[in-house]
Amino acid sequence: MAEVLDAEAVRGELERLDGWSGHSAVITRTVELGSFPEAIGVVDRVAVVAEELDHHPDIDIRWRTVTFRCATHSVGGVTRRDIQLAQRIDQILGGTA
Repeated sequence: MAEVLDAEAVRGELERLDGWSGHSAVITRTVELGSFPEAIGVVDRVAVVAEELDHHPDIDIRWRTVTFRCATHSVGGVTRRDIQLAQRIDQILGGTA
């Protein structure tokens, strides 16, 4: 089973991620895209990665604004799997945000 990262470890990881904030319970990134179809396209690409990793973020879409929340619900906090998913989301957003 995955281990929840402590607050210090999460802070260290957040320093290496682009635009993420949070704490040991959840990490979050909100981005504004150029259009609604572009936002949906990003979500579609994240969905493919989430399936590949078998680890799924909570996603909120508000027109052109998309918020990603990563936490491992089964253990009640942020784990290495969430950091890995956040890194992959950053790669996807690298060419669009």
